[in-house]
Amino acid sequence: MNNRNKFGIIGKNISYSFSRKYFLEKFKKMGLNNYQYFNFDIPEIEEFPFILYQRKEDFRGLNVTIPYKEAIIKYLDEVESEAQIIGAVNTIKITDDDKLIGYNTDVYGFQKSIEPLLKAHHKKALILGTGGASKAIAYVLNKLNISYKFVSRSTIENMLTYEMLDAEIMGEYSIIVNCTPIGTHPNVDDAPAIPYQYLSEKHLLYDLIYNPTETKFLLEGKNQGASIKNGLEMLELQAEKSWKIWNS
Repeated sequence: MNNRNKFGIIGKNISYSFSRKYFLEKFKKMGLNNYQYFNFDIPEIEEFPFILYQRKEDFRGLNVTIPYKEAIIKYLDEVESEAQIIGAVNTIKITDDDKLIGYNTDVYGFQKSIEPLLKAHHKKALILGTGGASKAIAYVLNKLNISYKFVSRSTIENMLTYEMLDAEIMGEYSIIVNCTPIGTHPNVDDAPAIPYQYLSEKHLLYDLIYNPTETKFLLEGKNQGASIKNGLEMLELQAEKSWKIWNS
């Protein structure tokens, strides 16, 4: 086992970071008293190389979060095939010879956490947002033979805009996944602008946000009888998967 004992997360405005708290608690439970986990809150991805530059040999792994899951790729030596197809990386392993290898563990976390909730009529999904996380979600839906459409604020080819969502579309797409940060604490009164009145008990609403536990998006769905799920389990599953990769 190598003696690298430093880990961290790369992101922007991540003082709330789930990962740091999660891993520090994990290290404590495992008695890994000399292990450290840092928040690297950087305004621009260009600062990334300087984080590792001085003490590269101390680091074993990094997580990557919003908004750098795609931009980080150009700094890596290798990208594992699944992450390459998706075009987004959220886990970096630093090898004994200081190579940076990118992985995507969001795929594992999302698939494992949504599968138990899927019913026979869940054939089509709307993905709200088009960032790095949404790519992993699309990849999983593809794997599960669920067809999907992205919903974006701007008119982009093959995508729906929020204005296009009517009773017919909402009836047809029974899974709705929020990949936007809308509704995250402290902005708990915000929610993606979908027509919630067309939701029913046939719908499944999944929010990648975990704080608050029930976002306005999920509450609106619950009020219409929909099944709901927040992003906490997905985060825990992807974190455990990262840990496995770092230690393999």
